[in-house]
This record gives sequence, structure tokens and C-alpha cells, in this order.
Amino acid sequence: MPEIRNRSAFHDYFIEDTYVAGMVLVGTEVKALRTGKASFNDSYCYFHKGELFVKSLHISEYSFGTTQKHEPLQERKLLLTKRELKKLEAKMTEKGYTIVPLKIFFNDKNLAKLEIGLGKGKKIYDKRETIKKRDTEREIKRHL
Repeated sequence: MPEIRNRSAFHDYFIEDTYVAGMVLVGTEVKALRTGKASFNDSYCYFHKGELFVKSLHISEYSFGTTQKHEPLQERKLLLTKRELKKLEAKMTEKGYTIVPLKIFFNDKNLAKLEIGLGKGKKIYDKRETIKKRDTEREIKRHL
């Protein structure tokens, strides 16, 4: 089973906490995820009436589906415990925090899960610092 990662999330945000959430999906969405057809471009999570949704998560149409195809960019509800939802909603009221999807995977019961992270946005100089640190670590590993 493929594990689909959001590589740009760690580049754009300082991730403080991570949570594993279930997703409400249609059958063809699950089949498309099993083939690895998903994209995280500009996707984020938001609260609506106490429930958490993910927006702009693109799951491509399943090519072998019949007339019951799903819409690729629809909003999908995330399933978390009440305690986790309250904790996340309290953090979201603070300035600068956002909830970002990090990866999609299938657990041992073959259920599609979305790992989300509570992140604070990086400034441009923070991004440069991260790139510089990564490059120096790569150089050190290369010389050893």
C-alpha cells in the first residue's frame, strides 16, 4: 500500500503536534488512494460547526469506476475524538497556527488514515535556514 506524503508541509511550517485522523470517503476514493493518486497542493484543514474538514485535497478519479465517480476536490470530513477536536480548535484560535495534512496511509485494518499536523508558518529566513542546515548535514554525511 502506498504512503502519500506532503513534502512541502515541513518546508512551509514548524510542525508542533501530529494526530492521526480517519477520513469519510466514497468507494472510488479509497480505490484511487490505493493506487497512490492523491495530491496535497495547498490543502489545509478547517473547523465548521465543531467538525474538522480537509479542503483542497485532490484525490484523482478512479479510472475503472462506473457512473458512481467522486469529485476530486471535494471537502472531506475528518474523524477525531472530541478531546482532540477541542484541543485543536483551542490552538486554532491562537494567531499563526494552522492544521496541515502530512500524509495519507492505510493502517493494519486497511482503513485510510490522514496524519495531520498542527503547524506554525515559517518566514522566508526560516526556510533558508532549514535549507542551509539540511545541505550542511548532507555534506557531512557525504564526507564520512
